[in-house]
Amino acid sequence: MNLYGFARVTSASIRVAVADPSANADEILRVLKSCPDSDVVIFPELGITGYTCADLFGQARLLDAAQSALGRIAEATTGRSQLVLVGAPIPVGNSLCNCAVAIADGAILGVVPKQYLPNYKEFYESRWFAPAVGKEPAEISLAGRRVPFGIDLLFTAEPDSHDIEGGPNSLIVGVEICEDLWVPVPPSALQAMAGATVLANLSASNETIGKSRYRTDLVVGQSGRCVAAYALAGCGPTESTTDLVFGGHCLIAENGGLLGESPRVGDGHPVRRDSYTITRDVDVARLRTDRRVMTSFDDSLSSLRPFRRIGFPVATDMAGLHRDITGTPFVPSGPELHRRCAEIFGIQCAGLSKRIEGLPSGTPLNIGISGGLDSTLALLVAVTTSDMLGRDRRLIHGLTMPGFGTTQRTRTNAIDLMDHLGVSADTIDISALALEAFREIGHAPFGIKLDGLDVDSFRSALGRVPAESRSDLTFENVQARLRTFLLMSKGFVVGTGDLSELALGWCTYNGDHMSMYNPNCSIPKTLVRFLVHYVAMNQYPEGRVRRTLLSIAETTISPELLPASLAGEIEQSTEATLGPYELHDFILYNAVRCGHSPAKILFLSEHATFTQQFPRAVVEPTMRTFYTRFFRQQFKRSCVPDGPKVGTVSLSPRGDWRMPSDADPAEWLRWAER
Repeated sequence: MNLYGFARVTSASIRVAVADPSANADEILRVLKSCPDSDVVIFPELGITGYTCADLFGQARLLDAAQSALGRIAEATTGRSQLVLVGAPIPVGNSLCNCAVAIADGAILGVVPKQYLPNYKEFYESRWFAPAVGKEPAEISLAGRRVPFGIDLLFTAEPDSHDIEGGPNSLIVGVEICEDLWVPVPPSALQAMAGATVLANLSASNETIGKSRYRTDLVVGQSGRCVAAYALAGCGPTESTTDLVFGGHCLIAENGGLLGESPRVGDGHPVRRDSYTITRDVDVARLRTDRRVMTSFDDSLSSLRPFRRIGFPVATDMAGLHRDITGTPFVPSGPELHRRCAEIFGIQCAGLSKRIEGLPSGTPLNIGISGGLDSTLALLVAVTTSDMLGRDRRLIHGLTMPGFGTTQRTRTNAIDLMDHLGVSADTIDISALALEAFREIGHAPFGIKLDGLDVDSFRSALGRVPAESRSDLTFENVQARLRTFLLMSKGFVVGTGDLSELALGWCTYNGDHMSMYNPNCSIPKTLVRFLVHYVAMNQYPEGRVRRTLLSIAETTISPELLPASLAGEIEQSTEATLGPYELHDFILYNAVRCGHSPAKILFLSEHATFTQQFPRAVVEPTMRTFYTRFFRQQFKRSCVPDGPKVGTVSLSPRGDWRMPSDADPAEWLRWAER
């Protein structure tokens, strides 16, 4: 493990010698040498003998050899800090059980028998094995010693440090065997409820057409239902092929997501007949956090039978990270991005349509159109929703309100977009109103005296303000609130602000912060651009609308509230002020969705795949900015308009995020600076 709560799990498929436990023990030990830093290593069902021994399971010689092989494997693990799970046939009284044998640091820790024996179609396990029903002896003799036995065993890591995020005992392993997963209530469900965060399955699953997909769905689905990691190790094509071919499929999933899978027979690649492994680092600390947040997780504990916990040693000096960490957690890759955008856009339109149905017939929808990404997305949602409801697009009133920071590019894009989409369009230049407001409140923007100045002369004075001195919050807020005042004076307003701006408080209170309904409220900035691009490519595959949308998608992100450059270009870059939105969204997801500490987020950033390199000198100040603003701007999130939740992260005070507005970020900032 490492101090951030990651545990390294390996699933192995070995080259098996059917009915030769000594040779199989040699192969298991060889594989173990290749994964010395794994905390948990899982081998296939009956891997000591081979799953396909059939009536040979009735031979005392095979069973004795299997016990000797187990003893040799146990001895070879002396001094190793890891849990090894090996499949073997174990005599218990007058029965034979199909078991998982847990081994660590030179000893057999316990034995878990299989509960559900397939005895249909190609399977015939009840001919040789007895199912475990919970009435078995609590201990058995194995390899010369008494060891715990039963379906009530969990294996708990005992790390050499108590500083692990998520707690020192966050790695708890539950074990089931193949068919146990395929029944209506798998034993792993009860193990997870009893505290297991990693569920191991020793499997012998033959390949038939389509079975691998269902097997994968079972593993991924069970990891999600149990809020756990689930690792399956399957035996492969070196088992007997008298009637069946076994696939050698190994899978590791975590909380509903597939972390990795191995090659298998029938995957379109050459069949592998050697031993191979897959290794992934599972985030047991996050699993513990998710369970605490999901308050219904423990609701059935009153009916749960007690489990015995057996400790095993793990180290906490795990190096590196065997796991893909995306730097854009809100933006999936490949075909999933298209599906994600389609789903989100549909949710946005469904939310707005219901709100429109509650308005008097013919009520116009007013939207402030800046030529930027957020207002463009809101307008696209309004247009698509109006078409869906059979409303005239002219009932959408787009209003662009250029001010002292508006550039020609954004103004042109805003006007062109409204024109191309066929909505009602108006332009109100707020410069004169803003100048009058400055006079009325006695404000001298950037120190400029306003006596006798008209709008043109004031613009000239703004042009002489040095770039490094262009900081005036009142100057910005007056313009933002004037725009909202004008919009709301016209009627029902569709909001445009996104999730990232809400997290950072990058909005003017009672300015762009407010509307009557906001379809963008839970969409992060990194995803807004892709949504605009998605609509451009799918709803407007050619023509002027598409060209305008793509131009908007390439525009620098800016509120355009500070004066433009002398060349008429955007001078105020949001990301230059706050830090990259890609980093802010990465921090937002990991802090709010995963509950990670700043120290862990910093660690993850060093292993994440971003669209560009972010050195630590950029990441650390961005983290400080995020936490400072996230805490101090909560008052803005305490009163936000209605809007639809579209993903797992939402900051609505009515549902997902309730936080005191005067909470202190000091502890989080201390962590960030360590």
